Amino acid sequence: MPEDVCANAVLLVSELVTNAVLHTLSERILCGVQRMADARFRLEVHDGDLTGRGIPDRCPGPDDENGRGLLLVREIADSWGITRSTLTGGNAVWASLGRPL
Repeated sequence: MPEDVCANAVLLVSELVTNAVLHTLSERILCGVQRMADARFRLEVHDGDLTGRGIPDRCPGPDDENGRGLLLVREIADSWGITRSTLTGGNAVWASLGRPL
């Protein structure tokens, strides 16, 4: 994995795991990385949040110290989204990044 892609992957996983820890009551959080056929990487964070509430829309103000994690994810990832996790029954938040072949 190229160094810049690796640094971005670390930041993305950190933000997604932080959200799962802070905003769900999950007792376990699973992380995964998959190299895609086009040489990009797919990062996944699975939580155990069974409420089905998904990710709230947040718009932090200029003086807010929190609430910017998903803004970072949107800016850094090539694409990202949320689905129901087949592993935990909660949320599976994913992001892809890298240079396609």
